[in-house]
Amino acid sequence: MTFPYFTRRQVFRCAVLCFLLLAALTVSGKSVKMISSWFNPKYQGQTFHKILVIGVAQNPEIRADFEDGMAAQIARTGIETIPGNHILLRPDPNVKIDMDYLRGQIRDNHIDAVVVSRLMNVDKKVTVVPSSTYMAPYPYYYSFYGYLGAVYPMIYDPGYTRQDTTVSVETNVYATSKPDGDLVWTGLSKSFNPKSAKKVADGLVKELPKQMEKDGLLPKKAS
Repeated sequence: MTFPYFTRRQVFRCAVLCFLLLAALTVSGKSVKMISSWFNPKYQGQTFHKILVIGVAQNPEIRADFEDGMAAQIARTGIETIPGNHILLRPDPNVKIDMDYLRGQIRDNHIDAVVVSRLMNVDKKVTVVPSSTYMAPYPYYYSFYGYLGAVYPMIYDPGYTRQDTTVSVETNVYATSKPDGDLVWTGLSKSFNPKSAKKVADGLVKELPKQMEKDGLLPKKAS
């Protein structure tokens, strides 16, 4: 069966677009990926029974949603969790936190560990994909008609510019047994081309507890 020129071109472009779409879906299949984690081998403190969850973010709504979600996910039998928005004052994010107040809340609520997540970096990279010419399958002959028949179905792609965004978040777990807190665990996660800050927070809530379980920081959650 012979297809007209414009049909071959449309089919070829459709195939290219489908390939690019499949690649994009493969990359964005997981909103957050754990890059690294470390469990302090020198920590020999007690098992945690009451954990405070703090999210450091400018948007109070996203911060509260993250704290609520994370607290719910890391709660276990024998481990009580408290979202930071339940007991901590939330003044202007540009105002320095009152450390004496924070120490008092940790002491009065008998909190023995704190999980704190903060945005480290937002990296934006612009990639320019140059223009190119694609030739649809067609026999090439060393003659005028062969030449014209070969170059006529050439497809020109003008190229495009793509911007990729990577959001890095650091999460630390501190034991409160020492006056200034003792680092027990730290993890670095990255989100690739997230649609919103809420998507980043939701991904963290899903992935962080899994890594904490894997590293032995948390016991497996009963199903």
